[in-house]
Amino acid sequence: MLKNILIIDDEEKLRGLLARIVKSEGFDVVEASDLKSGFKKLEHTAIDVVLCDVKLPDGNGVDFLEKIKSTFPLTEVILLTAFGKISDGVQAMKNGAFDYIVKGDDNDKIIPLLYKALEKVQLQRKVEQLEKRISDKYSFDSIIGKSKGLEQVIDLAKKVAKTDSTVLLTGETGTGKEVFAQAIHENSNRVGKSFVALNCSTFSKEILESELFGHKQGAFTGAIKDKKGFIEEVNGGTLFLDEIGEMPIDLQAKLLRVIETSEYIPVGDSTPRKSNFRLIAATNRDLKSESDAHRFRQDLYFRLNIFEIKIPPLRERVKDISPLTLYFVKQFSEKINRRKLEIDSEFLKKLEIYHWPGNIRELRNVIERSVILCNGDCLTQDVLPYEIQHQADNTSKIMSAFSMQSVEKLHIQKVLNYTKGNKAETARLLEIGVATLYRKLDEYHIL
Repeated sequence: MLKNILIIDDEEKLRGLLARIVKSEGFDVVEASDLKSGFKKLEHTAIDVVLCDVKLPDGNGVDFLEKIKSTFPLTEVILLTAFGKISDGVQAMKNGAFDYIVKGDDNDKIIPLLYKALEKVQLQRKVEQLEKRISDKYSFDSIIGKSKGLEQVIDLAKKVAKTDSTVLLTGETGTGKEVFAQAIHENSNRVGKSFVALNCSTFSKEILESELFGHKQGAFTGAIKDKKGFIEEVNGGTLFLDEIGEMPIDLQAKLLRVIETSEYIPVGDSTPRKSNFRLIAATNRDLKSESDAHRFRQDLYFRLNIFEIKIPPLRERVKDISPLTLYFVKQFSEKINRRKLEIDSEFLKKLEIYHWPGNIRELRNVIERSVILCNGDCLTQDVLPYEIQHQADNTSKIMSAFSMQSVEKLHIQKVLNYTKGNKAETARLLEIGVATLYRKLDEYHIL
């Protein structure tokens, strides 16, 4: 653990005395006689705390403090002065000083202050490390896979992340919609602010309303005190509403008002409140069909559907199964303190031809189970669930010349030849999305 102290003072004897006192406590001491050489020390050595004189040959320590804090925000600064002036002390604290003490009068305070400043530095570093781990965990680089479909989805998410637009994530259950929501938040201008996730299918209408909007004491039976809702808590950050298609239709009107006006009213209250947040919603339903059937408000659907990102199911991302498997095997092996496991080719082949109705979530569960059941150093197909072990292998099946698949494959190949391999132009002529084209190229093994 670093415990480096920089002492900046032009009085050599006083600086030497102070250095000996600080060294006697087990700290490493670096010395400088002026601000210029002091800053060079900061640039070349990881300094925890600076003890800096206020009056120096090449400047004022109070002003220098601002430069230190802007360049090295985690370094704490204690200013020393021979003449205590209230105005200097006030300005020093405004500029970010940890403390401001008078030489001679406050010498006995220096060591206790150093320990307190170091505690703050260590806490700040832990927070920074934690924030970095969270940021790394939810960055776009942490999304595992190399399929074209996934790459296109990530590209779309990166583009919308920097805006404040509402995002609608669609796709089957288990495809990783919350992972994308977190990544969008971590790459947005709201990073560092709250990210609050709420699953709309988990609660009854009354509880969901209270969780979202909050309530006043006595609003209903059991409301024994005021409660903040998620909309208030997420002010400045991002609200992720999962399974929004399950939200009761009368609550949808209240949500629409918040989206359009940033105003909401807690349950049992009559005074509107404000909250500025970004909304990311997710659903496995077809909200357009739901709105056409009057099971979902059409105006809310249009408001949510500003930027839709459809996450493809795992069966359309076969190339992603291998890297995901490697990741989960490593994760669960470490979790139960197992040595590194090899993966048999037949084990992986069975995973790649399986339909995966539960998508990535199901794959994760299957790998966890397999790692636990494995007795040796290699994962083999006999530890897989029965339905995966005994599925039919259709990958080598020869298509009939009269089947629709055969006709489709031949037609795609013809159009590709016509466009000289231009995928975007091929998709346009076929009147399908580029992601769909890449999926079909993988499915039919068209290079």
